[in-house]
Amino acid sequence: MTFSLILPMAMFALAASISPGPVNQVCLGSGLHHPLHHGLRFVTGATLGFIVLFLAVGLGLYGLLQAYPPLLNMLHWGGIAFLLYMSFRLATASGSLAVSGSDKSPGLLTGALMQWLNPKAWLASAAGIAAYTNGGMEQVGWFALVYLPVCWCSLACWVWLGKALRHRLGSGHWLRWLNRLLALLLAASCLYLLRY
Repeated sequence: MTFSLILPMAMFALAASISPGPVNQVCLGSGLHHPLHHGLRFVTGATLGFIVLFLAVGLGLYGLLQAYPPLLNMLHWGGIAFLLYMSFRLATASGSLAVSGSDKSPGLLTGALMQWLNPKAWLASAAGIAAYTNGGMEQVGWFALVYLPVCWCSLACWVWLGKALRHRLGSGHWLRWLNRLLALLLAASCLYLLRY
């Protein structure tokens, strides 16, 4: 592993992690409606879920799924169903702000599961491994170590953005409209997936 690859790996990880996607939208919604520590619990689950997925793809899981199209098909449709479910939850959110004892926010397990059903995470894993490693476990492991803090910080930015918007919007009326917009964007990402 040449250390000259660490900066390009980090830049790729940042671009892939901070760019809008289904997980980022849920982070934003979590920041809007729940206390910060609830959102960061989701971020931690999503980050760990992604790193496990990244390592699995590096070990050849994506190639295995491509060799068995029914499994890839199940993952594809399961991802769409999960994104539509999360979209429905956002669209029907009341606009009221949760109290710190509320357990209705997406948690650690939801974050991890969402990454495994997130086509953006699969594409980022496959593209990053193909572009920056030789497929060897040492390079994939180093890349995962670089990805871990970058992914966590990127997703946490979306939670903090939601928290900042929460203070700006204030009223439940505006929060409901923002929820509906986020839900629409999340559902629209499923339309893109239907083409594949």
